[in-house]
Amino acid sequence: MTEFAQRRGGTTSRRAARANAPLVQKRYITREIPLYELVDAAGIELIHEESMTILEEIGIDFRDEPALSSWRKAGADVKDQRVRIPRELLLALLDKAPAEFTQHARNPERNVVIGGRHTVFAPTYGSPFVRGFDNERRYGTIEDLRNFVKLTYMTPVLHHSGGVICEPVDVAVPKRHLEIVYSHIRYSDKPFMGMVTQPSRAEDTVALARILFGEEFTDRNAVLLSVVNCNSPMVWDATMLGALRVYAQANQAVLVTPFIMAGAMAPAATAGAIAQLNAEVTAGIAYTQLVRPGVPMVYGSFVTTVSMLSGAPMMGTPEPAMMIYACAQLARRYGLPVRTGGMLNGSKIADAQAAYESMATMIPTLMAGTNFILHSAGWLEAGLAAGYGKFVMDADQIAMLQVFAGGLDLSEESRAMEAIREVGPGGHYLGCAHTQRNFKTAFYRSEVADNNSFEQWEAEGARDANARATSMARKMLDHYDEVAPPLDPAIDEALLDFIARRKRELPDAVT
Repeated sequence: MTEFAQRRGGTTSRRAARANAPLVQKRYITREIPLYELVDAAGIELIHEESMTILEEIGIDFRDEPALSSWRKAGADVKDQRVRIPRELLLALLDKAPAEFTQHARNPERNVVIGGRHTVFAPTYGSPFVRGFDNERRYGTIEDLRNFVKLTYMTPVLHHSGGVICEPVDVAVPKRHLEIVYSHIRYSDKPFMGMVTQPSRAEDTVALARILFGEEFTDRNAVLLSVVNCNSPMVWDATMLGALRVYAQANQAVLVTPFIMAGAMAPAATAGAIAQLNAEVTAGIAYTQLVRPGVPMVYGSFVTTVSMLSGAPMMGTPEPAMMIYACAQLARRYGLPVRTGGMLNGSKIADAQAAYESMATMIPTLMAGTNFILHSAGWLEAGLAAGYGKFVMDADQIAMLQVFAGGLDLSEESRAMEAIREVGPGGHYLGCAHTQRNFKTAFYRSEVADNNSFEQWEAEGARDANARATSMARKMLDHYDEVAPPLDPAIDEALLDFIARRKRELPDAVT
């Protein structure tokens, strides 16, 4: 046997061993690295003051009568749909929201703590299209959504199952939310997100959660985490407020998130866009504390800039990174958990642009101290597509970031003075005792990257990273049944009964 064949065989056997290894989930990150704060205290106070001016003088539109009624009773200045909120009222309401909370999973070992020094990763969200196993772009289906739920469950460094990872367009819109929520419950035991496209769909989500967790437990604990978006600039509409109210009344957490595209939905100025976002998100969170004081909420932001030439969103550029840092600092100023960032990019395929834009967004996201990161895996085409290969490549990068977030190990074993003494000048470390003890775990080894010789890479098909990652996704799904989490049959039956009844009540098309 040639040396090349021996190397190739060794690589194949190692990959097979890793593929057949038991699934060991990782806990959410507790960062051991310092926060990076881009803006000094005076700068953050300046942005805060501008936001308070927006709230007190310009105001926010709440296009929802129950919300307007609540603001009137609280003492805000309400004229038509415009609400002007005194800063003392706003800050007093924000103080009622917890700085940290636990979202419970049906498997308690998968619970996540959101806030503090913790970081939770969740997959991409909301893509109507999928970049499939043959690298074709097509509409997503319920099978795709289930596949992504399974992949997320099988990915140890994704701590949260997410929500609408891709839109299953083959399911009728009025009934789609039922299939999405059930897929997360059935195919994963990680925490998951609720539906928000109508208040009634949020109510159905809460009802399913009560079947799964029990009514009393659900009322006392966060078992859902959903996302509602402000219609920037400075409008909270009835649909989003209705869903937000349903979850707040049920004591369930929400990522309260303005959707900022600076230059279009916010000023073409980074600091001004941050001030507007801050006014929008704090007004939304303050409203939830009128609904149910103490309900857990997350200061959310989604930030991009817009090309002043084409109007297209731009990701991975310097200004969104600055916004990420500033939003995290503002959230900490108010004592709130923060969601921002992700593996955002505008590339149509999983190419070099997708890679560098994604990491140009994700590194600031981690260093800023973000607590919940949506769009962590699979995001392509400014969110229009979810890619199987991109999902696996992103998960590989997240695994590296999780190692980095653990900080530098300064233990005696890591300092390795024993090895340095043993080897001495001019030797090598490959055979020393310390290397023999630690070589399997000493350094992170990517499952996706190809570090072999050109000849071996060529012999294995000369595949690029996306092709290798897509193949890995398919193989993972082939093994899902071997590691699938069990679900109590009685609970499953109750969930399916509820879903069947609601489907009979709901139309097949939006009217």
